[in-house]
Amino acid sequence: MKNKFIRYWKSILIFFAIMGPGIITANVDNDAGGIATYSVCGAHFGYKLLWSFIPIVIALIVIQEMCSRMAVVTGKGLADLIREEFGVKITFYSMIILILANFGNTMAEFAGIAASAELLGMNKFILVPLCAWFVWFLILKGNYKSVEKVFLAACVFYVSYIISGFIVTPDWKAVGTNIIKPSIEFNRPYLFMLIGVIGTTIAPWMQFYQQAAVVEKEIKIKDYAFNRLDVIIGAFIVNIVAIFIIIVCAETLYVNGIHISTAADAAKSLRPLAGNYCYLLFAIGLLNASLFAASILPLSTAYTVCEGMGWELGVNKKFREAPQFYWLYSVIILIGAISVLIPGVNFVKVMLISQVANGILLPFVLILMLLLINRKRLMGEHTNSPIYNIITWAVIVIMILLSAGLVYTSFSH
Repeated sequence: MKNKFIRYWKSILIFFAIMGPGIITANVDNDAGGIATYSVCGAHFGYKLLWSFIPIVIALIVIQEMCSRMAVVTGKGLADLIREEFGVKITFYSMIILILANFGNTMAEFAGIAASAELLGMNKFILVPLCAWFVWFLILKGNYKSVEKVFLAACVFYVSYIISGFIVTPDWKAVGTNIIKPSIEFNRPYLFMLIGVIGTTIAPWMQFYQQAAVVEKEIKIKDYAFNRLDVIIGAFIVNIVAIFIIIVCAETLYVNGIHISTAADAAKSLRPLAGNYCYLLFAIGLLNASLFAASILPLSTAYTVCEGMGWELGVNKKFREAPQFYWLYSVIILIGAISVLIPGVNFVKVMLISQVANGILLPFVLILMLLLINRKRLMGEHTNSPIYNIITWAVIVIMILLSAGLVYTSFSH
């Protein structure tokens, strides 16, 4: 009995030591663009799209688990493996599209910081530079362990959206019914929103960042079960938060026929309908999410490009040891922050271009991942099982169709 108790607590301690990459990567996906997408979804469609989060959770777990498994078994990042196995040309074009998408996404995150400054009665010309300096200093002066602790702490603040969900006292029976019973409509607004909800939850940068983070954390194969649990928990948390954002907007904006286009619009509209507490929780949640993503997206880009080019990289290295890594990280943050302070920049178009880039790159990345993970020379006994391959190919086909739909509707809108 005593030995069983010791093993139990030992397992818990090991999990907390390994926990991080899966939870952090998943939660960053609830960034300014994600919050805006879920807010618009709740305001325009009520609970109609809640059913989509069941297949989204499954897809997210499958895709991110493959990344973690490749990282643990090979000890290499995804861009590194693509370059070694498929050549420099494919890697180069992948990096170009990813940089384009991540530049746009990072600009959108700083736009989210600027919007939250307005909501909280702060000056964006003070808050944006302060936030840019903070995320730059955090990575430049920290190491992986200290940076990960800050990121995990940021994940806790997403509870603000869950609290907001309880404040508006939703019809829980209707929520449960719409989660388990699909309500599908075949019209352009509904399909466009469905593509947006799925597309904002699974983005190409996530695969590159998570695999790089697992490699830098040096997780061993004997502890992989705990890493898989980290991925599963992250997938559930990010989708639970998304569901609560939709619930808040459905119970307040949808029932009153109020249409919005941004997360800031949602917060402003909540104030007269749900009170100051809900308004402040939404505004604080937007600031936290934008700041969190403004740290991760440039970091993901730096990891990926340096892996693809074979340059030194990693938060544990000093500037002089990995200059390209830190310069790229710094330049992306600088451009993202400055762009928000320039009047007249159309961030809706910037986000649209980045979403199109994501839509083009995602199916390509997923196919390369599936080819890599089934190579016995790389993975040994840890290749996909036949059932797992069937599920993964199904996810890829669906994502290709949805991404193609996103590109088509984006340009034809």
